[in-house]
Amino acid sequence: MFLEPQINISDEHTSGSIEVICGCMFSGKTEELIRRLRRAAIAKQKVEIFKPAIDTRYDEEEVVSHNRTSIRSTPVQFASDIILLAGDSDVVGIDEAQFFDEDIVDVCRKLANSGKRVIVAGLDMDAKGEPFGPMPFILAIAEFVTKLHAICTVSGSLASFSYKLTDSDKTVELGEKDIYEARNRKYFYEGQKEKKKKSD
Repeated sequence: MFLEPQINISDEHTSGSIEVICGCMFSGKTEELIRRLRRAAIAKQKVEIFKPAIDTRYDEEEVVSHNRTSIRSTPVQFASDIILLAGDSDVVGIDEAQFFDEDIVDVCRKLANSGKRVIVAGLDMDAKGEPFGPMPFILAIAEFVTKLHAICTVSGSLASFSYKLTDSDKTVELGEKDIYEARNRKYFYEGQKEKKKKSD
């Protein structure tokens, strides 16, 4: 389990930082983000949470996990809006970071450089098995990275890939178990080969 690198925010040596929680779909990223943010709130830290406005799967405003755990958040259209909205918060949570524009990388850097603890959750790979949007760049500048795993729906082993059940080619396509399932490397690429055979 991840242990917070800093709790005493009044320590003169404490600086900002970036933490990334990544992994495939159904791996518990949002659950872990909510857990860390709630612990920060218990520690009497000022917490602000943001999510992309396009993510309305469970709720238009709250960040909600697949297990229906939720926490209040502010939906934003553009990553740059987060800087102003973060205000005097000590901890900034950002969910589904892969859906933000490229500015999210600089936003995370600026927030951390101003002394804030930034906790980012997002998919590290898309349904084609490629790095997803700005996530690789956020991972590169983060002090702490936690990669979570789901359970492969085919084999029951650990899964790192989000397999798309439909033939859609869209990179950004909101959905749940009706569209995606977690798979390990073997069954992810076997599924990709089957799709290619059908399309040829």
